[in-house]
Amino acid sequence: MARYLALLRGINVGGKNIIKMADLKACFVDEGFEPVTTYIQSGNVVFDARGRSAAKLAERIADRLAAEFDYDASLVLLEAGQMRRVVDGAPPGFGADPDRFRSDVIFLMPGLDAADALRDVPTREGVDRTWAGEGALYFERLTARASQSRLSRITTLPIYQRLTIRNWNTTTKLLEILERS
Repeated sequence: MARYLALLRGINVGGKNIIKMADLKACFVDEGFEPVTTYIQSGNVVFDARGRSAAKLAERIADRLAAEFDYDASLVLLEAGQMRRVVDGAPPGFGADPDRFRSDVIFLMPGLDAADALRDVPTREGVDRTWAGEGALYFERLTARASQSRLSRITTLPIYQRLTIRNWNTTTKLLEILERS
């Protein structure tokens, strides 16, 4: 049995792809994944599954979500150890000064190289800072100049279809949920 985190992309954002977390949880339970825990409304699902490769599992989940909720489902699927490496791989001090910086983790879909993705993510010098990690990018922007950040421009780029973003607090909370016994 392995524990996974599914980071669903594009649900409950801007009034689109509205999915209640109770319905999302029920969908995962109906697929035979238990226990299932959801966290906040942005499509974070922690669950246990056995005997499947992560790639096949992600495909199965995306197919079921597309059928159940009638949307073009895509997700990043991480095992607990992968999520631990994302958190541990953050640059020194990342997320440690929330009054000064807004910190986000950009999770990459399989096949998207972090170094390549880093070149495609727009930044503004003096406002934004980015780093490549294992399966993720780390993005910080000055809180006082957040309106000048280029992070919001990412939604207009082709690369946006191949990633999903979570703030640092959500990222660390999801790791905590994953690692609970």
